[in-house]
Amino acid sequence: MNAEKNIYLTFDDGPTPEVTLRVLALLKEYNAKATFFCLGKNVEQFPEIYNEILIQGHAVGNHSYSHLNGWITNNKKYFADVNKASVLIKSRLFRPPYGKLLPIQWFIIKKSYKIVFWTCLSKDYSEKINEEKILYRVKKASKNNAVIVFHDTIKASKKLLNILPEYLEFLKSENFNCVLIK
Repeated sequence: MNAEKNIYLTFDDGPTPEVTLRVLALLKEYNAKATFFCLGKNVEQFPEIYNEILIQGHAVGNHSYSHLNGWITNNKKYFADVNKASVLIKSRLFRPPYGKLLPIQWFIIKKSYKIVFWTCLSKDYSEKINEEKILYRVKKASKNNAVIVFHDTIKASKKLLNILPEYLEFLKSENFNCVLIK
């Protein structure tokens, strides 16, 4: 008997009108669920897209209000930014922007949140890596319980929207279940 193969698709930095709705349509087409780590400022600007993520049964997480780097931001300002986002994003999940937290930030934030990192950063936003390499990168990283990060942003949109259908097809052919982080 084959064991289930789960994968956690995640999208950072949205919601973005030109991108997130297209991502949602693709996820729906492939019957895949994902976790969207949203920026508070984008949720504030596009609440209807944020609500659509929830209506379609996806999970959300706090990715701060304004995408501050924990390594170079004073703690008071960093915590205030995370708290400002928490008013808009009702979730116990938190992903630090850039994956960077100081030890004291980690200690304080983990009291209120499940901090979520990743196994594979797709680098869909990078001008230094082409679509074929990104697709190879995420396919190679697709193991049971892997956490894959894409970005539903304008900067990443061209590569993301070209890669995502083929990647979702790959996951389907490999019998992966796209599941929510809880």
